[in-house]
Amino acid sequence: MLRYVYVAVIAGSLIAPASADDAPATIAASGSVRATYETLSGQFRPNRGPNDQLLSLRTTLLLQARTERFRLGFELIDSRAYLGDEDTPISTGEVNTLEPVQAFIAFDTGSAFNARSSELLLGRFTQNIGSRRLMGRNNFRNTTNAFTGARFVWNGEANDRLTVLWTFPQIRQPSNRQDLLDNAFAFDAERADFNFSALYYERPSIAPGINADFFVFRLFEGEDVPNSRNRRLWTPGMRIYRRPATSAWDFDIEGGWQFGKIRASNNPADPRDLDVSAQYLHAELGYTFDAPWRPRLMAEYEFASGDGDPQSGTWTRFDTLFGPRRFDFGPTGIYGALSRVNISSPGVRLTVTPDERWDAFISYRGVWLADAADRFDRAGVIGPSGQSGRFVGQQIEWRTRYWLVPQSVRLEAGGAALIRGTFLKEAPNAAQHGDTHYGYLSISYDF
Repeated sequence: MLRYVYVAVIAGSLIAPASADDAPATIAASGSVRATYETLSGQFRPNRGPNDQLLSLRTTLLLQARTERFRLGFELIDSRAYLGDEDTPISTGEVNTLEPVQAFIAFDTGSAFNARSSELLLGRFTQNIGSRRLMGRNNFRNTTNAFTGARFVWNGEANDRLTVLWTFPQIRQPSNRQDLLDNAFAFDAERADFNFSALYYERPSIAPGINADFFVFRLFEGEDVPNSRNRRLWTPGMRIYRRPATSAWDFDIEGGWQFGKIRASNNPADPRDLDVSAQYLHAELGYTFDAPWRPRLMAEYEFASGDGDPQSGTWTRFDTLFGPRRFDFGPTGIYGALSRVNISSPGVRLTVTPDERWDAFISYRGVWLADAADRFDRAGVIGPSGQSGRFVGQQIEWRTRYWLVPQSVRLEAGGAALIRGTFLKEAPNAAQHGDTHYGYLSISYDF
């Protein structure tokens, strides 16, 4: 905890004299409490029982002090899980007890570099950037990605924005399975040889109603990181999109190329490096009707390359970095079947918003492997030499949300069905529990 004491001391020494000249500091507190119950039958992961359940609890508390020139923030998140057993796919995605994921000081740097406004932030923080497909704060998942380092945000006169990051990703602890089942406590850790940086530029209105993002992410992972494969990855890309509007077409196209080096395995005795060449693509086209319930119909497609031949000397499986996946691929938790790795998946989605208190959607997508000889990522199912084909199956997903108390208490229910295709039926290590059915019920209180 010493690092957080340093942050508080530095922030206090800077904010105190500023408050004497400027407006008095304001202090605000906010947070949330959420309980989620999940149930699953027809487990698709190999070597696990056919049925599972989990009760997840998450509590957050954010404190912020603000003056005219400075912000000081501290956020504590407590994530716990119950009802799990030896077959439950529990991880640090579900459990992270009493963790100070944010502890930062932010400086208003004004018109630096000809900005309309700008800010420099130092310390621990969470970060949403762009579409969140490669870096973002997790909402559905019980725990979140978080980082320690520096962030500079530059806002231009044309409403454009440049975000520059240099961080050390927080490695959630503990990771031992029994400790996770026991909701044991340990502080998350940063490693000097594990860093993640980004350069992200957002340019609105490159044409009427059309926006563009340009970005590059860099991940460096050294040998001291647990299960390290010495990832040294660069991921440049771009996004072009039009936001949904009534009686109008909208679209979102995002893609990138990943290159660099990665070790052939996580065995420290294996020094072989592979060249990386991987890709991803998200594409969607939607239309919002001027009708009751404001229906929006959308066609979508997801692609991320896989690697079926690690002996080729080139690694082609895409690494999704620190991107959440629920909004594109369905619920995570004890389900989490799909991810932005080795996938080719077209789909359709219908969203309705009857009023300000509730919304709902239903979606369908077919799922194929991008490379038949690579594994179905989250399940760990693999068909050697592509002998089991590429067709994973079909996913049907639904969700509805309703504000019991507007902007305070919200009820959410959803589910997914994974109808197995040839690959999940015939791969040698595929589970034999039939189609997967998943559902969840969640209630949250925000204050």
